[in-house]
Amino acid sequence: MTAVAALAKYAPRYRVEIGEPTGSEWLRVDHILEPGSPELTELLKRDDEASGHRSAHANALSLMSFYAGRAPATALLLWAMEGHVLDIRPHNLWVRPHEGHGIAAVAVRSAEFLPGGLETLYDVVLRQHLLPLAEELHRRTRAGLRQVYGGVAAGCAMGFCAATREEVAVEPGFLLERWRSFVAKAPGGLARLGEVEVAAGKLVYLRNTCCLYYTSDSGQNTLCGSCCLTPRTTRLSAYESGRPILTV
Repeated sequence: MTAVAALAKYAPRYRVEIGEPTGSEWLRVDHILEPGSPELTELLKRDDEASGHRSAHANALSLMSFYAGRAPATALLLWAMEGHVLDIRPHNLWVRPHEGHGIAAVAVRSAEFLPGGLETLYDVVLRQHLLPLAEELHRRTRAGLRQVYGGVAAGCAMGFCAATREEVAVEPGFLLERWRSFVAKAPGGLARLGEVEVAAGKLVYLRNTCCLYYTSDSGQNTLCGSCCLTPRTTRLSAYESGRPILTV
Protein backbone atom coordinates (compact mmCIF):
# COMPACT_ATOMS: atom_id res chain seq x y z
CA MET A 1 0.00 0.00 0.00
CA THR A 2 2.90 2.36 0.72
CA ALA A 3 4.28 1.91 -2.79
CA VAL A 4 0.87 2.63 -4.30
CA ALA A 5 0.39 5.76 -2.21
CA ALA A 6 3.87 7.02 -3.11
CA LEU A 7 2.88 7.28 -6.77
CA ALA A 8 0.86 10.40 -5.96
CA LYS A 9 4.06 12.47 -5.85
CA TYR A 10 4.82 11.52 -9.45
CA ALA A 11 1.33 12.07 -10.84
CA PRO A 12 -1.72 12.78 -8.65
CA ARG A 13 -4.02 11.18 -11.19
CA TYR A 14 -2.44 7.79 -10.43
CA ARG A 15 -3.90 7.74 -6.93
CA VAL A 16 -6.13 4.73 -6.36
CA GLU A 17 -8.60 4.08 -3.58
CA ILE A 18 -7.91 0.97 -1.55
CA GLY A 19 -10.84 -1.21 -0.55
CA GLU A 20 -14.03 -2.29 -2.28
CA PRO A 21 -15.98 0.92 -2.98
CA THR A 22 -19.64 1.46 -2.29
CA GLY A 23 -22.16 3.38 -4.31
CA SER A 24 -23.92 2.76 -7.61
CA GLU A 25 -21.58 5.14 -9.46
CA TRP A 26 -18.72 2.61 -9.18
CA LEU A 27 -18.46 0.02 -11.96
CA ARG A 28 -16.62 -3.25 -11.48
CA VAL A 29 -14.39 -3.91 -14.46
CA ASP A 30 -15.31 -7.57 -14.94
CA HIS A 31 -18.92 -6.42 -15.31
CA ILE A 32 -17.93 -3.81 -17.90
CA LEU A 33 -16.24 -6.56 -19.92
CA GLU A 34 -19.29 -8.82 -20.10
CA PRO A 35 -20.80 -9.00 -23.63
CA GLY A 36 -23.59 -6.45 -24.02
CA SER A 37 -23.01 -5.09 -20.52
CA PRO A 38 -25.12 -2.08 -19.44
CA GLU A 39 -22.02 -0.72 -17.69
CA LEU A 40 -20.18 -0.32 -21.01
CA THR A 41 -23.33 1.13 -22.55
CA GLU A 42 -23.31 3.76 -19.79
CA LEU A 43 -19.64 4.62 -20.40
CA LEU A 44 -20.28 5.05 -24.12
CA LYS A 45 -23.33 7.21 -23.43
CA ARG A 46 -21.39 9.50 -21.10
CA ASP A 47 -18.56 9.94 -23.59
CA ASP A 48 -20.99 10.60 -26.43
CA GLU A 49 -22.87 13.23 -24.44
CA ALA A 50 -19.62 14.93 -23.44
CA SER A 51 -18.23 15.10 -26.98
CA GLY A 52 -21.16 15.05 -29.38
CA HIS A 53 -19.77 12.30 -31.59
CA ARG A 54 -21.05 11.99 -35.15
CA SER A 55 -20.57 8.24 -35.35
CA ALA A 56 -20.63 5.23 -33.06
CA HIS A 57 -17.11 4.23 -34.02
CA ALA A 58 -15.73 7.67 -33.11
CA ASN A 59 -17.50 7.28 -29.76
CA ALA A 60 -15.74 3.93 -29.24
CA LEU A 61 -12.31 5.29 -30.16
CA SER A 62 -12.65 8.26 -27.82
CA LEU A 63 -13.80 6.09 -24.92
CA MET A 64 -10.95 3.63 -25.43
CA SER A 65 -8.27 6.33 -25.34
CA PHE A 66 -9.61 8.04 -22.23
CA TYR A 67 -10.30 4.77 -20.42
CA ALA A 68 -6.93 3.19 -21.19
CA GLY A 69 -5.19 6.38 -20.06
CA ARG A 70 -6.63 6.07 -16.55
CA ALA A 71 -7.81 2.62 -15.51
CA PRO A 72 -4.42 0.78 -15.68
CA ALA A 73 -2.17 3.82 -15.10
CA THR A 74 -1.20 2.97 -11.53
CA ALA A 75 -0.19 -0.58 -12.43
CA LEU A 76 1.85 0.60 -15.41
CA LEU A 77 3.78 3.20 -13.43
CA LEU A 78 4.34 0.86 -10.49
CA TRP A 79 5.85 -1.68 -12.86
CA ALA A 80 7.97 1.03 -14.53
CA MET A 81 9.26 2.44 -11.24
CA GLU A 82 9.40 -0.62 -8.98
CA GLY A 83 9.13 -3.69 -11.21
CA HIS A 84 6.07 -4.90 -9.26
CA VAL A 85 2.71 -5.84 -10.80
CA LEU A 86 -0.31 -4.50 -8.92
CA ASP A 87 -3.28 -6.86 -8.86
CA ILE A 88 -5.70 -5.05 -11.18
CA ARG A 89 -7.35 -8.17 -12.52
CA PRO A 90 -10.89 -7.23 -13.62
CA HIS A 91 -12.63 -8.74 -10.57
CA ASN A 92 -10.36 -6.69 -8.27
CA LEU A 93 -10.76 -3.34 -10.04
CA TRP A 94 -13.48 -0.67 -10.02
CA VAL A 95 -13.78 2.58 -11.97
CA ARG A 96 -15.93 5.62 -11.32
CA PRO A 97 -16.91 7.44 -14.51
CA HIS A 98 -16.23 11.12 -14.90
CA GLU A 99 -19.17 13.41 -15.51
CA GLY A 100 -17.78 13.94 -18.99
CA HIS A 101 -14.88 12.05 -20.53
CA GLY A 102 -13.21 9.01 -19.12
CA ILE A 103 -12.62 7.86 -15.57
CA ALA A 104 -12.69 10.07 -12.46
CA ALA A 105 -11.40 7.51 -9.95
CA VAL A 106 -10.07 3.96 -9.68
CA ALA A 107 -10.28 1.54 -6.76
CA VAL A 108 -8.76 -1.85 -6.00
CA ARG A 109 -10.04 -4.29 -3.40
CA SER A 110 -6.55 -4.71 -1.96
CA ALA A 111 -3.18 -3.26 -2.92
CA GLU A 112 -1.46 -6.60 -3.46
CA PHE A 113 1.24 -7.52 -5.94
CA LEU A 114 1.12 -10.53 -8.22
CA PRO A 115 4.11 -12.81 -8.74
CA GLY A 116 5.94 -12.32 -12.03
CA GLY A 117 7.07 -9.42 -14.15
CA LEU A 118 6.33 -8.14 -17.64
CA GLU A 119 4.32 -11.17 -18.80
CA THR A 120 2.12 -10.84 -15.73
CA LEU A 121 1.67 -7.14 -16.48
CA TYR A 122 0.66 -7.99 -20.05
CA ASP A 123 -1.83 -10.45 -18.67
CA VAL A 124 -3.62 -8.16 -16.20
CA VAL A 125 -3.46 -4.93 -18.23
CA LEU A 126 -3.87 -6.18 -21.79
CA ARG A 127 -5.00 -9.80 -22.19
CA GLN A 128 -7.60 -9.76 -19.40
CA HIS A 129 -8.65 -6.12 -19.63
CA LEU A 130 -7.91 -3.60 -22.36
CA LEU A 131 -7.78 -5.92 -25.38
CA PRO A 132 -11.08 -7.65 -24.56
CA LEU A 133 -12.63 -4.21 -24.02
CA ALA A 134 -11.30 -3.10 -27.42
CA GLU A 135 -12.75 -6.22 -29.05
CA GLU A 136 -16.16 -5.61 -27.45
CA LEU A 137 -16.14 -2.00 -28.68
CA HIS A 138 -15.24 -3.28 -32.15
CA ARG A 139 -18.12 -5.76 -32.01
CA ARG A 140 -20.62 -3.16 -30.84
CA THR A 141 -19.69 -0.27 -33.11
CA ARG A 142 -17.72 -1.77 -36.02
CA ALA A 143 -14.85 0.58 -35.23
CA GLY A 144 -11.73 -0.84 -36.86
CA LEU A 145 -9.92 -3.13 -34.44
CA ARG A 146 -6.55 -1.60 -35.33
CA GLN A 147 -7.95 1.85 -34.52
CA VAL A 148 -9.37 0.70 -31.20
CA TYR A 149 -6.06 -0.97 -30.35
CA GLY A 150 -4.51 2.40 -31.20
CA GLY A 151 -6.53 3.85 -28.33
CA VAL A 152 -5.17 1.13 -26.06
CA ALA A 153 -1.60 1.98 -27.06
CA ALA A 154 -2.14 5.73 -26.68
CA GLY A 155 -3.75 5.33 -23.27
CA CYS A 156 -0.99 3.08 -21.97
CA ALA A 157 1.64 5.51 -23.27
CA MET A 158 0.03 8.35 -21.35
CA GLY A 159 0.57 6.34 -18.17
CA PHE A 160 4.29 6.87 -18.78
CA CYS A 161 4.19 10.34 -20.35
CA ALA A 162 2.14 12.05 -17.64
CA ALA A 163 4.68 11.22 -14.94
CA THR A 164 7.26 13.42 -16.73
CA ARG A 165 4.96 16.46 -16.62
CA GLU A 166 4.28 16.85 -12.92
CA GLU A 167 5.93 19.17 -10.40
CA VAL A 168 7.95 16.22 -9.12
CA ALA A 169 8.72 14.69 -12.53
CA VAL A 170 10.32 11.36 -13.31
CA GLU A 171 13.38 11.62 -15.55
CA PRO A 172 12.06 11.13 -19.11
CA GLY A 173 14.97 9.03 -20.34
CA PHE A 174 14.32 6.43 -17.66
CA LEU A 175 10.61 6.16 -18.43
CA LEU A 176 11.29 6.11 -22.16
CA GLU A 177 13.38 2.98 -21.73
CA ARG A 178 10.72 1.42 -19.52
CA TRP A 179 8.06 2.21 -22.14
CA ARG A 180 10.15 0.62 -24.87
CA SER A 181 10.58 -2.50 -22.72
CA PHE A 182 6.83 -2.62 -22.15
CA VAL A 183 5.70 -2.08 -25.71
CA ALA A 184 8.32 -4.15 -27.56
CA LYS A 185 6.47 -7.46 -27.20
CA ALA A 186 3.09 -6.20 -26.02
CA PRO A 187 0.08 -8.23 -27.21
CA GLY A 188 -2.09 -6.55 -29.81
CA GLY A 189 0.85 -5.26 -31.82
CA LEU A 190 0.92 -2.04 -29.80
CA ALA A 191 4.50 -1.27 -30.84
CA ARG A 192 3.32 -0.60 -34.41
CA LEU A 193 0.60 1.84 -33.38
CA GLY A 194 2.72 4.78 -32.24
CA GLU A 195 5.92 5.85 -30.53
CA VAL A 196 7.03 7.76 -27.46
CA GLU A 197 9.60 10.55 -27.90
CA VAL A 198 11.17 13.27 -25.76
CA ALA A 199 10.08 16.83 -26.54
CA ALA A 200 10.67 19.91 -24.39
CA GLY A 201 12.05 17.69 -21.64
CA LYS A 202 8.89 15.54 -21.43
CA LEU A 203 7.65 12.33 -22.96
CA VAL A 204 5.07 12.69 -25.73
CA TYR A 205 3.21 10.12 -27.78
CA LEU A 206 2.93 10.14 -31.56
CA ARG A 207 0.03 8.04 -32.77
CA ASN A 208 -0.16 5.99 -35.95
CA THR A 209 -3.95 5.80 -35.68
CA CYS A 210 -6.61 8.51 -35.40
CA CYS A 211 -9.27 8.68 -32.67
CA LEU A 212 -11.55 10.89 -34.85
CA TYR A 213 -11.98 13.39 -32.03
CA TYR A 214 -11.76 16.21 -34.57
CA THR A 215 -15.11 15.05 -36.04
CA SER A 216 -16.96 15.56 -32.73
CA ASP A 217 -18.85 18.69 -31.71
CA SER A 218 -16.40 19.38 -28.89
CA GLY A 219 -13.39 18.71 -31.15
CA GLN A 220 -14.48 21.57 -33.44
CA ASN A 221 -12.14 20.62 -36.28
CA THR A 222 -8.98 20.49 -34.19
CA LEU A 223 -6.45 17.68 -34.19
CA CYS A 224 -4.92 16.20 -31.07
CA GLY A 225 -1.21 16.91 -30.74
CA SER A 226 -0.45 13.21 -31.18
CA CYS A 227 -2.64 12.73 -34.28
CA CYS A 228 -1.27 10.76 -37.23
CA LEU A 229 -3.04 13.14 -39.64
CA THR A 230 -0.27 15.65 -38.88
CA PRO A 231 3.28 15.01 -40.14
CA ARG A 232 5.61 13.65 -37.48
CA THR A 233 8.00 16.63 -37.62
CA THR A 234 5.10 19.06 -37.23
CA ARG A 235 3.83 17.22 -34.17
CA LEU A 236 7.24 17.23 -32.52
CA SER A 237 7.71 20.95 -33.28
CA ALA A 238 4.31 21.72 -31.80
CA TYR A 239 5.16 19.79 -28.62
CA GLU A 240 8.52 21.57 -28.38
CA SER A 241 6.76 24.94 -28.65
CA GLY A 242 4.14 24.02 -26.06
CA ARG A 243 1.26 24.35 -28.58
CA PRO A 244 0.29 20.77 -29.41
CA ILE A 245 -3.34 21.36 -30.48
CA LEU A 246 -3.51 21.90 -34.23
CA THR A 247 -6.29 23.12 -36.53
CA VAL A 248 -7.53 20.87 -39.32
